[in-house]
Amino acid sequence: MLGQHRSTQRKRARGHDDEERLTADIVELARQNGRYGDRKIAVLLRSTAGWVVNDEQVERIWRQEGLKVPQKQPKRGRLWLNDGSCISLRAERRNHVWSYDFVEDRTHEGRKYRLLNVVDEFTHE
Repeated sequence: MLGQHRSTQRKRARGHDDEERLTADIVELARQNGRYGDRKIAVLLRSTAGWVVNDEQVERIWRQEGLKVPQKQPKRGRLWLNDGSCISLRAERRNHVWSYDFVEDRTHEGRKYRLLNVVDEFTHE
């Protein structure tokens, strides 16, 4: 009737008055408990901090703050650092560093075979 689009007449979300405190608590809990995700942080907020929040609200703040759970490192080896880079040993002498790899292929008849390649990094044998 007035010639205005419907989206101009909608109310904007006001947010909560204590959202800054909630955000600070979420960031602090995420810093203290590094392997916890947004759902576990929401449970901690409800149980220990006394907040009345739902999972979606915590997830929204979690994404706004750019929080992420770091990837879990495998127990054997642990050759990765926190920044994602890899520790690689340089071979200094014979039999110091070995590499291995499985190779798989098929014959012309369609039968599958696998090979284990083991290489000494210093002599390349």
